[in-house]
Amino acid sequence: MAGALGAIGTGGAATVLTSCGGGATDKSGAAAVSRDPNAFYLPELVDIASDGKELKAGIIGCGGRGSGAAFNFLDAAKGVTVVALGDVFKERVDDLADKLKKEKNIEIPADKRFVGLDAYKEVIDSGVDVVIIATPPVFRPVHFQYATEKSKHSFLEKPICVDPVGYRTIVATAKQASAKNLRVLTGTQRNHQRSYVESLKKINEGLIGEITGGVVYWNGGKLWHRDRQPAWTDAEFMIKDWVNWKWLSGDHIVEQHVHNIDVFTWFSGLKPVKAVGFGSRQRRVTGDQYDNFSVDFTMENGVHLHSMCRQIDGCANNISEFIQGTKGTWYGNSGSDAVIKDLAGNEIWRFDKEIEKQEHPQTNPYVLEHVCWVNAIRQNKPMELASHTAISNLGAIMGRESAYTGAETTWEAMAVSPMDMTPADLNLGKMDMSGFTVPAPGKAYEKK
Repeated sequence: MAGALGAIGTGGAATVLTSCGGGATDKSGAAAVSRDPNAFYLPELVDIASDGKELKAGIIGCGGRGSGAAFNFLDAAKGVTVVALGDVFKERVDDLADKLKKEKNIEIPADKRFVGLDAYKEVIDSGVDVVIIATPPVFRPVHFQYATEKSKHSFLEKPICVDPVGYRTIVATAKQASAKNLRVLTGTQRNHQRSYVESLKKINEGLIGEITGGVVYWNGGKLWHRDRQPAWTDAEFMIKDWVNWKWLSGDHIVEQHVHNIDVFTWFSGLKPVKAVGFGSRQRRVTGDQYDNFSVDFTMENGVHLHSMCRQIDGCANNISEFIQGTKGTWYGNSGSDAVIKDLAGNEIWRFDKEIEKQEHPQTNPYVLEHVCWVNAIRQNKPMELASHTAISNLGAIMGRESAYTGAETTWEAMAVSPMDMTPADLNLGKMDMSGFTVPAPGKAYEKK
C-alpha cells in the first residue's frame, strides 16, 4: 500500500493561482528540494467535462449526500443523467425523485425506484453505466464489490469502509476495477479542490523543504440526530440515525475527520504505521460512539502527525491542516485558504481565491471531482482512487481503535484484523441491541 499513492497517475498542469512569488527557489534564493510530481495524485481541474458518450447513473443511498452527489454529477457534464434510485427507505427514494423532476426535469419511473437492503443490486442491474454509492459507510465495500462485478464505474462517498474487513474488500475490489478498466472516484473532495492541488505543487517544488510533521483538525459542532419513533424497528432507527452509530458510520474520526488525515497522507506520500489516541463521549444523545478524539500517528518514516476532531457545540472550532517542513510551513482549509511561510513566519506563497473565481466559472470541488470522473471515463484515462483513500481510511480506523481500547495500534495488525462491524443479525425487524455500547478504554479500577 505504500506505493498506492504513486500508482494512480496524474493529470495535466492546471493554471497556477498565486498572489505571491513561488517556484523552485525559496526567499533566500537557495535551491529548493524537489519531489517527483508523478508520485502524487494531481488532477487537471477543468470547469466542465468534455462531451462524449451519454452516461446513465444510478444513485444508491438517496439521503443528503446521495442527493447532493446526484446533482454534482449532473452539473459536471453535458450528456449525463440519472435513471435509477435505491435506498432502504421509500420516502428517501421518492424525495430525490421529486427533486430531480423539479430541478432537472428528470423523470424516474416507478419501476426504477428500488427499496430495501438489497436495492443496490437492483440499481446496479437496471442498465446504468455508473453508480454513485452514498449509503451509510458500512455498506459501501459490498456495494462497490457488486458494482465492479457488474462492470460499472463507481463513485464512493467517503469514508469507503468502517473496519478492516471492509478495507480489504475495498483494496481487492479496486484491483479488480483497474483490471476491468473501470474508473473509480472517491468523495475526498479536497483531492479536487484547486487550493489543495496548487499547494501540493508548491510543496513538490520544495517550498517548505522536507516534511517533518503536521497537525490536522476537524473540531466542529454537533451533527444531526434522529430521536427514535415508536413505529421504527431497531435497524430502521439506527439507519435513520446512522451518523451516531459505530457500525454504520465508523465514528466521526472515520466518517468526517478522514478528510483531514487524507490531506496529510496525500501531501506526504506516507502511510501511518502506529497510532496512540484517546477520546470520550461527552454530549452525544443517541448512538454508541464518541464525540471527540485526539491521536498521535507515527508515519512510516518516523514523522509524527497529530490528529484532533470533535463534534460538540459551544467549543473552539478549527477545520484545517498544518504541515511543518525543514524550510517552512503550509496551512490550508476547505474554504480555499492556503498559505506557505518560511521559518521566520514570512508569507512566501498564497492561493488567490479571487483569481480562481475570475478564471474558472466552476470552483465547487464537489462538482470538480465529478468533472474529473466523467473525463476519465470519456477520455479513457486511468482513475482508481479507492486505493488512495483506503490509506487514510485505515489510518482513521487505527486511531479510533486506539482511543476505544487505550492500546497502541499498528498498520500491520489492523490491515489483517478480522474485525467486522456489520451486525450478524442485520435485518429490518428486531435486532439484538445489547452489543451497541459505548467503548471504555483501558482497565477499570479494582478496589483492593
